Amino acid sequence: MISVIASDMDGTLLNEEMQISPGNAAAIKKAQDAGVHFVVATGREYREAKPLLETYGLSVPLITLNGAAIFDTEGKILDEVPITKPNAQLIMHQLEKRGLYYEITTNQGVVSNSRTRRIETVSHLLETVNPDTPFKLAVAMSSARVELMNIRYVDNYQVLLDDPKIQILKLVAFGQNGQKGLKPVREAIQQQVDVAISSSFENNIEINSPRAQKGLAVQNFADQLGIPMSQVMTIGDNLNDASMLRVAGVSYAMGNAIPEIKRLANHLTVTNNEDGVGKAILEQLAENQ
Repeated sequence: MISVIASDMDGTLLNEEMQISPGNAAAIKKAQDAGVHFVVATGREYREAKPLLETYGLSVPLITLNGAAIFDTEGKILDEVPITKPNAQLIMHQLEKRGLYYEITTNQGVVSNSRTRRIETVSHLLETVNPDTPFKLAVAMSSARVELMNIRYVDNYQVLLDDPKIQILKLVAFGQNGQKGLKPVREAIQQQVDVAISSSFENNIEINSPRAQKGLAVQNFADQLGIPMSQVMTIGDNLNDASMLRVAGVSYAMGNAIPEIKRLANHLTVTNNEDGVGKAILEQLAENQ
């Protein structure tokens, strides 16, 4: 019996065009009509995630930034789990020492110190997600996406550390040599700071407070409803989904998931371009009956 379903977004609920398919949207609504609670658990910021759901008429609670900020269906913030400023400074030092481009998500939105490097980074991500996209087209798409997003640009991230009103919720660093290339900086950070480090793409690492993890947030969500984890289903494709796949009674890996996630999950669905989330939901709704 499934009473709660938590799904990742990128590579999971979203297809390669960064859209929710009609099949996925219909399955979510069917689950909600059956009394099943559906929640999105994403590495994205609220203002990036919410419009994508609203486009398809979906109203759901949102676990954002890997669990660092949690919102109800009305957009009211329920919890924030920041990284302390001293820890953030240590992390930033390690990233800058290696010349890595990184962004910071705060309680006031996403902050970047280079529009050019952001477009370049998003272009490489789009090219990785969809290898058929020529790099020039990826750059054009990235430029348009950057213009649409409400990003604050600063010359120096130090202004965030100096502002007492700013809370740092997540840092995301990017590299061109995959997880192998990012491993040294990951290890250096973890030797200095108690943090949770995961990734949502091959070429990034996402750094959060150790209390900001999807698994902890999903478990808390279920606890608030009085629902045991045996009745919770989670769906994901990458390392930042691992914690919620571990805690759920029923866990699905996408057909396009990385091998580690496929080994971790106890079910496998098809890819994000084949309505994998929708098919997993309908499979479990049939089991409920």
